[in-house]
Amino acid sequence: MVTGGLAGHGLLADGRSAALVDLAGSVNWWCPERFDAPSVFCRLLDASGGHWWIRPSGHFEVHRDYLPDTLVLRTVFRTEHGAVSVTDGLLLAGGARGHDIGLRSPGILARVVEGISGTVPMEMSYCPRFEYGRRSAYLVWRDGKLVATSGPTTVTMTAPMPLSCDGSEASARFVVGPGQRETFVLAYRPTYHEPEPDPTGGGGDALADTVAGWRSWAAHHDYQGRYPEQVRRSALVLQGLTYAPSGAVVAAATTSLPEKLGGDRNYDYRYAWLRDFSLTLRALWIAACPTEASRLFGWVASAVGRIDGQPVPIMFGVEGERDLTERRIETLRGYADSRPVWVGNEAWRQRQLDVPGEVIDAAWRLREYLDPLTPEIRDLLRSLADQAVTSWREPDAGMWEARDAQRHYLSSKVGCWTALDRAVRFGERLGGAEELARWSAARDETRETILREGWNPQVGAYTGAFGSDRLDASVLLMPIAGFLPATDDRMRATIRLIEERLTRGGLVRRWEGDPGAFTLCSFWLVQCLALAGERDRAAAMFDNVAAVANDLGLLAEQVDPYTGEQLGNFPQAFSHIGLISAAWELTAASTGAASTGGGN
Repeated sequence: MVTGGLAGHGLLADGRSAALVDLAGSVNWWCPERFDAPSVFCRLLDASGGHWWIRPSGHFEVHRDYLPDTLVLRTVFRTEHGAVSVTDGLLLAGGARGHDIGLRSPGILARVVEGISGTVPMEMSYCPRFEYGRRSAYLVWRDGKLVATSGPTTVTMTAPMPLSCDGSEASARFVVGPGQRETFVLAYRPTYHEPEPDPTGGGGDALADTVAGWRSWAAHHDYQGRYPEQVRRSALVLQGLTYAPSGAVVAAATTSLPEKLGGDRNYDYRYAWLRDFSLTLRALWIAACPTEASRLFGWVASAVGRIDGQPVPIMFGVEGERDLTERRIETLRGYADSRPVWVGNEAWRQRQLDVPGEVIDAAWRLREYLDPLTPEIRDLLRSLADQAVTSWREPDAGMWEARDAQRHYLSSKVGCWTALDRAVRFGERLGGAEELARWSAARDETRETILREGWNPQVGAYTGAFGSDRLDASVLLMPIAGFLPATDDRMRATIRLIEERLTRGGLVRRWEGDPGAFTLCSFWLVQCLALAGERDRAAAMFDNVAAVANDLGLLAEQVDPYTGEQLGNFPQAFSHIGLISAAWELTAASTGAASTGGGN
């Protein structure tokens, strides 16, 4: 029985939380309250961390796919006795359609077992473990339902057959014949609050309604470009990583999945980085779904608040929480024994100077949907531009969130230039004559400094930081941001060296010695080659990078360039953003459509 490791998992989402289901029909991850809440199932990080599997007894072969234009997963198991399917979904609120999906999701995981052929013996094992595996709970029958309560969390199982309970675990064995349909439902609610009424009843009909909800959302997207299936899937993943009540986009659905097996670079990515959020907005612009721009930028303005000269916060909890202090979970062994397991992320304390540029650039791309600018959004963008004026000369932690020392990272300076450049382009919609003159002067000074200090003549390339001889793939953002054309001689030399020294099999590491190839950087290289006019090579590299996705089209943060194994938190918004942007750049290169580069 092969579960396929990290890449063997599929994503379920409901606009407030995410679950991961493996090839063997086991739910190995679910934090039902919201993305960054404590888990009920975390077998992904420890074999004893809690699970819920439904699968055939004995040997089976697996084929699975999402129902078209949804995040509802159908897994078909074929055995010597016949075939059976299990369809899994986190339910949307009954009747939710279009951009309302996820706003009032009931916190219900539904699993529908259907016989296809023969008579298949099945087994079910249900083992909730609360607070990252720290706590078990008594299973209590109440009104025909199996209730488990642990402190503030209660989950209630509804099953179509009797269950055998042993302490804090429940199991069942049953058979499924052709056309037979059995529905299992697991519902979350806060222990000391009345649950929201669920008009659907949470069964198979509710799952069909959820399918209709996802498809109504997909119907709002009319992407007209190359690689439409990959782009549509990636857009669905980004929507699946969106906390719908606020509009925040989490970087990934998981915590502590390692960049290197057995390593300790294991971070919690279940939070909303302003950089990721802004790049997601740009990706959705490409995928033809920018219509919620004002609401989503409103979330940014609310979360950031008045800046008043203070450093711009780089990340938040999904409802705008700022204190994300890191703490270690000692009870979990970690994925593939990769410790530590963390909740929280100390990067919230960092200064990352590229962030204002990411936000203003996203606003610039979506300007027609933000027009007229609300007072809050206008004040936010002006404040971010002013911050770039005063801070661009300072060192920072950089976009890779270095924890050792601050440096003058080139990508951070380019981000400051981008903030100022886009602010100037906004013109009088954003600032008065005096402000525009100040932003313009700082933009020009920033540019001159980057061109002078960022180029290393001994290396023959733009390097990762001023005075450094270390190549860094983040400098590929220079042509993507429109700072330099990809055809510029020095930029071409930089791209060539990154290909030679940081790339293996078309997969790009961030720097020499980086244990894995960073999927987003690989797609950046695709964009740069397309912008340089090397369309055929760019297309071949796109195909190579996209091929590392799992059978469902999902991408982790990184990939081992030697084995092809996916690494890091999963699925990763960055990676799917990169796929969408690269696909559109290749479309633009062949059709003359608006490029992603240059801040169009």
